[in-house]
Amino acid sequence: MNSPSNPQAKRHIGQILIDQGILTEDQLRIALLEQTKSHAPVGRLLVQLGFVSEATLRDALSEKLGLRSVDLAHIIVDPSALKLVPRDMARRYRIFPVAIDRVQKRLIVALADTNNIVAIDQMRAHLRGEFEVEMLLAGDSEIDRAIDQYYGHEFSIDGILREIETGEVDYSSVSDAGDEYSQPVVRLIFALLADAVERGASDVHFEPEQNFLRIRYRIDGVLRQIRSLHKTYWPAMAVRLKVMARMNIAETRAPQDGRISATMAGRAIDFRVASLPTTHGENIVLRVLDRQKGIVPLEKLGLEEGTLEILKRMIARPEGIILVTGPTGSGKTTTLYSIMNHINSDRINIMTLEDPVEYPMTLIRQTAVSESVKLDFANGIRAMMRQDPDVILVGEIRDEDTADMAFRAAMTGHQVYSTLHTNSAVGAVPRLLDIGVVPDVMAGNIIGVIGQRLVRKLCRTCRQAYDPDARERRLLGAAETERLAIFRAVGCEQCDYQGYRGRMSIMEILKIDGTIDELITRRATAREIVTAARSKGFKSLADDGVRVVRAGVTSIEELMRVVDLTDRLN
Repeated sequence: MNSPSNPQAKRHIGQILIDQGILTEDQLRIALLEQTKSHAPVGRLLVQLGFVSEATLRDALSEKLGLRSVDLAHIIVDPSALKLVPRDMARRYRIFPVAIDRVQKRLIVALADTNNIVAIDQMRAHLRGEFEVEMLLAGDSEIDRAIDQYYGHEFSIDGILREIETGEVDYSSVSDAGDEYSQPVVRLIFALLADAVERGASDVHFEPEQNFLRIRYRIDGVLRQIRSLHKTYWPAMAVRLKVMARMNIAETRAPQDGRISATMAGRAIDFRVASLPTTHGENIVLRVLDRQKGIVPLEKLGLEEGTLEILKRMIARPEGIILVTGPTGSGKTTTLYSIMNHINSDRINIMTLEDPVEYPMTLIRQTAVSESVKLDFANGIRAMMRQDPDVILVGEIRDEDTADMAFRAAMTGHQVYSTLHTNSAVGAVPRLLDIGVVPDVMAGNIIGVIGQRLVRKLCRTCRQAYDPDARERRLLGAAETERLAIFRAVGCEQCDYQGYRGRMSIMEILKIDGTIDELITRRATAREIVTAARSKGFKSLADDGVRVVRAGVTSIEELMRVVDLTDRLN
């Protein structure tokens, strides 16, 4: 367990706590004296004596053993993991099943004593090789509390709904921090959030109608109705969501924003919560912020080698602006985070100004814009310039003040990244002119513009090959005699009968060189800029999309849903 390569493992837990200034030598001596009488682990005695909290001990042990720790008070339970480990086994060996990772066939369990080899062996024998066991550290009493709290309750959505239909909802306990799991509405919310994350949803919509509540998930960019519940469930559900998001439960006539942080499958997941009053009650939408999915390595964005090389060359430039364009939900933030992650090191100072901060990143100074303290994008950039930054990320250029400050930062030797709402990379130029940036400032300061969209990927299990017709060949730029097989969506159990699983980005990268700078200065049309860029090898969104269709990754129907291909028929 304690690998020799880990120097922390050789240090006594008491010594680690003393080094951190949490424990005194005297307190450790008292605990060691107690240990000679009871033979209990020192850590447990330190908690019993009241010298350290269980959370502090858990984090110190986590550091000592090089294992991840988990706070069981903030997890969203996985009912299938509970079914795998019977309650008496969990209690006997002080093990709590946190989640199942079905992709890697792992059962994630929490233990207080990772040296309890008997417990781990019994666990492996019980699983009969179906799952590997991944261990997380948790406190002793946390595990006992979790076993009492989660076992014996129904956690499937259908089971909870049956329970609600047969019983009365106690509104006071919905917002109470007591034994909340005895209240089915609390479990219903947890079950829905866990279900949404497992299905890979990016948003969860709770939409009250006149007689029922509609629940929809946005999966792979498309909204899908999941449930319809009786309208009487909604008041208690809305209260529970607002309590979790630290919103005002008494306020139902004004929009509110909040945030929920939870642990699922052993990893941290945040939900950004927004409520809006409608004619039939409060509409609540949750944006799922999964850090594991939010930061993708640059090489995994699915770019063609040549495009990736251009992007890396643009990132390597020491000063100037790089813009990412596209409509809402086109993956702009993910691309920017991937770039930040790629350049992040202790040799440079990266500062971000976001609305709001979506994924926390180490080493990067992240600031959220805030109306309450009058910190908007323009003021934020002004303040950041005094913080000695090398790289500045501005969430979005919305107005002339923000654009002016962003270009000023680029002109004074900083690398600036930002997003812009336009339909194409070339559309960034007229959009900036429209905002109020003069052509002379633009020319020479924009390194490049990335235009992007997200397309759904065909399910590899059920996609069906076919020979394209004459119209489809024209769209794909294929000759009539060229042998070509493309794929269409079908639908099977693996992809929930949608025909698609997951998404990928298609991109166009407009690298701004001297020729295009000259065209910008004399306010050339978008068509002239595209013609000049094409002569240097520029590939449009449609070109990149066609490449992905030819590779069998997506279908023509899906590409036409997100990109206008009519120009290719002329």
